[in-house]
Amino acid sequence: MSGIRGKGGTDGSGSRGGGLLVAGTTSDAGKSVVTAGICRWLARKGVSVAPFKAQNMSLNSFVTREGAEIGRAQAMQAAAARVEPSALMNPVLLKPGSDRSSQVVLLGKPVGELSARGYFGRPGTPARPGPAVRPPSGAVSPGEAAKGREALLGTVTECLEELRRTHDAVICEGAGSPAEINLRRTDIVNMGLARAAGLPVVVVGDIDRGGVFASFFGTTALLSAADQRHVAAYLVNKFRGDVSLLEPGLEMLRDLTGRPTVGVLPFAHGLGIDEEDGLRVSLRGTVRESVVAPPYGADVLRIAVAAVPLMSNFTDVDALAAEPGVVVRFVDRPEELADADLVVLPGTRGTVRALEWLRERGLAGAIARRAAEGRPVLGVCGGFQMLGERIEDEVESRAGTVAGLGLLPVRVRFAAEKTLARPVGEALGERVEGYEIHHGVAEPLDGAEEPFLDGCRVGSVWGTHWHGSLESDGFRRAFLRRVADAAGRAFVPAPDTRFGELREEQLDRLGDLIEEHADTDALLRLIEGGVPEGLPFVPPGAPRGTS
Repeated sequence: MSGIRGKGGTDGSGSRGGGLLVAGTTSDAGKSVVTAGICRWLARKGVSVAPFKAQNMSLNSFVTREGAEIGRAQAMQAAAARVEPSALMNPVLLKPGSDRSSQVVLLGKPVGELSARGYFGRPGTPARPGPAVRPPSGAVSPGEAAKGREALLGTVTECLEELRRTHDAVICEGAGSPAEINLRRTDIVNMGLARAAGLPVVVVGDIDRGGVFASFFGTTALLSAADQRHVAAYLVNKFRGDVSLLEPGLEMLRDLTGRPTVGVLPFAHGLGIDEEDGLRVSLRGTVRESVVAPPYGADVLRIAVAAVPLMSNFTDVDALAAEPGVVVRFVDRPEELADADLVVLPGTRGTVRALEWLRERGLAGAIARRAAEGRPVLGVCGGFQMLGERIEDEVESRAGTVAGLGLLPVRVRFAAEKTLARPVGEALGERVEGYEIHHGVAEPLDGAEEPFLDGCRVGSVWGTHWHGSLESDGFRRAFLRRVADAAGRAFVPAPDTRFGELREEQLDRLGDLIEEHADTDALLRLIEGGVPEGLPFVPPGAPRGTS
């Protein structure tokens, strides 16, 4: 490790640290897990390491201490690296508001709402741009699109270079697949970044899906010669069985491409790490394969989370799922609330749209009946806003004034400026830490029985804008005791569940995967030495005009 330690700016020399880009054959191939695992492995060896993702599309986000919004996956990777999260680690964050548009968050601050065609530089009209984006008011010309991409690429490479000046190593995560030839000309997160920053690339493939050899070969063969020069190695993820049976295929892959496989990671259940995309969360089963431990008391506690459209920061319920005897499931039908002891309305990027969805599905009526019966309901952020009396929205949906569920005496007005904060407070006699990400401003009206963090409680209905509050162990136990009492359950929270320690254990598991199942010497050579010389070209290469 001596070759990498002290190489970055942490030794006062201002020299440049090493780097590596982790790409994937597909979305969800395991890039986030591998990046976090490499960060934890290096951190345990005493290396000053930071994660980086140039551009992230996610509804799961986090607020740094300086008040910047970044993807939760990068915050998780920072925890794996044992460093404080920073806006430098995720300079561009896209938060989908529909199938065709996203809010653009640049260096931690929202700067506008753009259509996919506008953002990726295709002819079309941008949607509701903010002043910092300054796209043209009409169609986006190819020249204007190229300037926009160059400006973004310049921003992300500057952020990466700053991290490399202050750390021994920076482990970058790509997005989707580097072989998305329709997007290559506007790419700033995969091969566009690798070429701009001179990074070697390790491509991760999910063998559990099947076709991993074809995916590795096809990904490489669809890249231009200039891009292929950066693809240094492959890494197999989620393998089940005897690795010796895989080895002949890995040798054939090396013969075909001239590139080694630097690891075969086994399938690991229940990693429980923060995911990027709330749109793909399963509506059935518990949170990310978590195993429900036996209850500490006599009863289990059943929690139903409404799987609203554009669900954001569904990681809020992870801390509940970590409690022994707590069963968490995502639901989309009113009958699924019948046996729930607590219903959670989570955050959402589209509060008014989610409210309409609740009414269309019959969930709104079921939740109102629960509240009338004194059965617990918790609303977090957008969920809290939906529980109020009315919503005035000329910003997110531009729907004007919309009636809320009327279960909390709150009026919500959407402000143009987003609230980004890391509040600390007290509730139910316990210290609470959280983070806020919202445009809606809640104004309390008469009728609240007691304040609840920044929100309020009426009977068994609770609402707050604070994400992450349930990660505070004492508060979570106090809240679950209230829920159990209201539900008439003999549930007792375990006195020794510490969510922070459980998360650290999970991050250590990721580090173990790399240390035990990857060729760490080969990874170090790439991080320290950069792009290897003499990597062969794999025909046919990229179609003309894509790079």
